[in-house]
Formats: sequence, C-alpha cells, structure tokens
Amino acid sequence: MNLKEEAAQKALTFVKKGMTLGLGTGSTTAYFVDMLGEKIKSGELTDILGVPTSKETDARARKWGIEITTLSENPKLDLAIDGADEVDPTLNLIKGLGRALLREKIVEIHAEQFIVIVDASKMVARLGTRDALPVEILPFEAEAHIHWLNTLDCRAELWLEDNGSPAVTDNGNYLAKCWFEEGIPDAYELAQKLSTRPGIVEHGLFLDMATEIIIAKESGVELLKRDA
Repeated sequence: MNLKEEAAQKALTFVKKGMTLGLGTGSTTAYFVDMLGEKIKSGELTDILGVPTSKETDARARKWGIEITTLSENPKLDLAIDGADEVDPTLNLIKGLGRALLREKIVEIHAEQFIVIVDASKMVARLGTRDALPVEILPFEAEAHIHWLNTLDCRAELWLEDNGSPAVTDNGNYLAKCWFEEGIPDAYELAQKLSTRPGIVEHGLFLDMATEIIIAKESGVELLKRDA
C-alpha cells in the first residue's frame, strides 16, 4: 500500500453510517472514493450520500454505486474528504492543481468537518514554496487577468494543455498558475486581493477551512487537528 492509499484508508475510519460526504478531486481522493465504494458495496457502510467536486469524481462515485446528491438537497455535509497540493503549519492549504478548486471550495465550505489527506511531501513551511498557486479566471480578456496577476510579485502564466490550448475547468473557465519565488508572504492579504478582482473567479488558497490533516509518512500515519 502506498502513502496515498494509507492516508485514504485512515480517512475512511471517520465515515459513519448515514453520513453525507463531500467527495474531493485528485489522485489521493480517488483512492478514498474507491475504498468508500468497496465498503458500500460490501454492506459495511450504508445510507451514504456524496456530493462530488468534479465531473471526474462524480463518474468515479457513480461507478461504485455511491448515491449522489447536491448541496441544494443537502446543504449541511457531515464530512468532506479531499487532498491538497500544499499544507502549512497552521493547516492552511493550496489546492486546485487537480483543476477543481472552485467546486472543491463550494462543497467543502458546507462541511462540518473537512479532513485533508496527503503524503509527507505536501507539507511546507510556507505556502507557495513547493507548487504554483492555481487561480480560476474568466476566459473573457484572459490575458488581461494574467497581466494583473503578474503585478502580485509572482510569475503568472495561463495554464495550457500539451497541445497549447487553455486548460478549461468543469465550469468552462480558464486557469492560471502563479509561482512565488520565496513562497507567499501573506496568504490572507493575497486571498483578499484575488477575491475582490473582477475576472478572478476563485483562487486555490483554502484558509481556515481544514479541521484535520492526515499525513501518511514512511514511519506511519499522523493526524493533525486545527486548534479550537
């Protein structure tokens, strides 16, 4: 079993009968959805509802027979499980390199408990030091949004597919990647700037949202909890 599988297996222990779950997107969460599906198929877990954060996760959950619902039908989620691209010491996150940051944030903000599953490589001293920050932008005047992002002391580029076309989200928007040479000095200040700029649909800073982090290490699985 690899580290991602170990983190997913630990997350599954938090799932109880009758829960409504937010189902994240990405390679680590895919293991969780598969394990959840196996538990449901075997009858070990019953009365589970899921709200997927992407078309990809929706299809994976349906393949296992996981019953799908929506936030309009169930606005209060018991638990959301998702991965992250970076986790800092205060349990703040960068997410979205799986291209689903907007839907992930919409779903996970409705969860009573938000558990993030990662391997040890995702832990950083400061956000923005390991990976780019993804930002979802409108296709209209996309280059103007990229130009503005480059004024934020970062190097911003339009996210392109291998064939040179813009990467498109499930929402029909484009994505930008923003690299910070020494990490993001103030994630809260940056989040505020991004949130108030027209044309910036959403950003990958998930601040004060995660309640627990499950970290799979070679030495074992560690659980971090946000201070009350």
